[in-house]
Amino acid sequence: MRAIGVFGGTFDPPHHGHLLAASDAYEALDLSQVRFVPAARPPFKRATVVASGEQRARMLELLIGGDPRFVVDRSELVRAGVSYTVDTLAALAEQNPGASLTMLIGQDLAKQIATWRDAARIKRLAKIVVLARAGNTRSRRRVGTRRIDISSTEIRARVRAGKPIAGFVPESVARYIRDEGLYR
Repeated sequence: MRAIGVFGGTFDPPHHGHLLAASDAYEALDLSQVRFVPAARPPFKRATVVASGEQRARMLELLIGGDPRFVVDRSELVRAGVSYTVDTLAALAEQNPGASLTMLIGQDLAKQIATWRDAARIKRLAKIVVLARAGNTRSRRRVGTRRIDISSTEIRARVRAGKPIAGFVPESVARYIRDEGLYR
């Protein structure tokens, strides 16, 4: 049975921390692939998203750099309306009959999931695994990821302040941010 990891978020911008978390989950959960799903219009972060959906998807492609374990899934970008996880998971389940879906979420979102649209259906469509930033936490529902203290918020602030972002993102993503004039 194919096991697909679903890693959604705003990814504004995506960074090395996202890539390492996806890599750790891929290995720990024996996934066949991890799908990065940039949210078009996230219900909880509408006012804070700066880059367009297509810009964020392109930065994800640059972050992934052709790694065959990872795929950028634009399904939320082409679907009209607010990006609800339940709709994305239902579409993925329909497109991948027989596959098991594993939704990868950060510790911060684990506490909020009960408030999401149709939370009970989300839990039926996918196994939910928390990407825990601390130590070697590992169980069926938690995967310990390497601790890397990078946030998209910090990267945007550094760009606004004219500070370098080398080491936070790959050079290809930094170049894209510069060329597109993002976060200034």
